[in-house]
Amino acid sequence: MDNVDRHRQSWPTLAIPWLLTLALILLLPPMAASAAEQRQIVTDPTGREVTIPATPERVISLAPGITEMIFALKRDELLMGTTQFSNYPPAAKKIPRVGSYVLPDLERIVSLRPDLVLATRDGNPRQLIQRLENLDIPVFAIDPRNLAEIKVSLLALGSVLNAEDQATALAVDMTRRLDRLGEITRHIKHRPLVFFQVDAAPMVSIGEETFLHELIGLAGGRNAAAGGTLYPRFGWEEILTLQPEVVIITSMAGGQSPEKLLQMWRRWPQLEAVRHNRIHVVDADLFDRPTHRLLDGLEILARLIQPQLFSSELDNFKEIE
Repeated sequence: MDNVDRHRQSWPTLAIPWLLTLALILLLPPMAASAAEQRQIVTDPTGREVTIPATPERVISLAPGITEMIFALKRDELLMGTTQFSNYPPAAKKIPRVGSYVLPDLERIVSLRPDLVLATRDGNPRQLIQRLENLDIPVFAIDPRNLAEIKVSLLALGSVLNAEDQATALAVDMTRRLDRLGEITRHIKHRPLVFFQVDAAPMVSIGEETFLHELIGLAGGRNAAAGGTLYPRFGWEEILTLQPEVVIITSMAGGQSPEKLLQMWRRWPQLEAVRHNRIHVVDADLFDRPTHRLLDGLEILARLIQPQLFSSELDNFKEIE
């Protein structure tokens, strides 16, 4: 018997176990892809369709406000990197930096091997987002411009980070606190004129198309800088003409100390706000970031603008002096 015949005789014997194995494999259900390989198509709050991991495992935040939200959603274990000035909660300071909010470091981001980048339309460079997407790194963007959109952003982030229950709880809490404050301020008789200072040199305030304008109204005041300009500039002559009754200054205005910021205003005793000692420096982080913590800022603002509506035991905020 030649070699060909021997192979022909032995082939069925060798093939039977292999065929049985193949049959078993074909009968088994398809093996599920790993969590990192599964994808879903979602629409982010800016209206962009994005293909993202069903279960993100390595996330980078491109804004301090997004970092705050991720911690509030209890998904901080996913954070591989964030931007400069991401300082809340304190644990956020330990997250590796990937540059600034307006100038993120592309090489640093890529080196951290993210499977999802979270960005904001207002602030993060569009060119960077496009370059990340060209590298097949998905970018999910939010665009919170008022309290309602902050809730939308929280719920959207909760959905993509699989933290729906926590996001819903935060949104419900925001609604509850807004309703409670609305009940307190509903019957106010006088809405004082409020000048909200966000920078000192030059003097800059906030216009109508800002969430701070919304906060002033909800807190029972009138925005002295309301108008068409987003961040209007003022000289002291204009401020003397305006005669604001209450002045709110964020602690980051001009990078100066709270005492120096107060001294700038106290040089003008002819101002009503100075005469009645209604100039206040507040924590910038509670007012500069569009997150759920704006409710803390709003409650502080209401007590500063309408102090007579709140009993002393409710004044549990700390004003910077």
